[in-house]
Amino acid sequence: MSVFDAIRNRRSIGKVKPDRPPREKIERMLEAATYAPNHYTTEPWRFFVLSGQAREVLGELMEKSLRHRMTETHSEKAQAALAKERHKPLRAPVVIVVVSVRPENPKIVDIENVSAVAAAIQNMLLVAEEEGLACIWRTGEPARDPRIKEHFGLGPDEHIVGFIYVGYQAVPRPQRTPAPYQTKTWWLGWEE
Repeated sequence: MSVFDAIRNRRSIGKVKPDRPPREKIERMLEAATYAPNHYTTEPWRFFVLSGQAREVLGELMEKSLRHRMTETHSEKAQAALAKERHKPLRAPVVIVVVSVRPENPKIVDIENVSAVAAAIQNMLLVAEEEGLACIWRTGEPARDPRIKEHFGLGPDEHIVGFIYVGYQAVPRPQRTPAPYQTKTWWLGWEE
């Protein structure tokens, strides 16, 4: 599979089988991440690979995070939302929490490290495609919650850039036809 084919074929797959992929496939994803471009070669990424009970702990933290943001928690609707939030990390047998750490070099602005980590995640997703794995990249309020960040030993100026859910595809691959690049591209200084 060419890189271009992996890019064109990759889809976000939110429903996966309960079978946990072998550690070697996850390690290959992580290694690919480390080749992402990053300013001043800071390698600002950190990875927390969760499986088994570690996903349940994350789910409990996510439920507490949502409960903290809710104004009413006792209704049937609120209880259903809390239960759904608690079970989110159990949707896949592996969840990789991908983090951008604070820049050590004062010349580097935070957005450069976050961008590098986003590129690292894309590398992970493309290798997962090549390995026959299904993934989806999630963020949302839990990624910004100070209690969840603290659980992973992060400071307030460090960021969870993504929760990457990893498994084997359990649903048909969705079709996707992006808008042609021509509709979003302006050529400046080019002469035909």
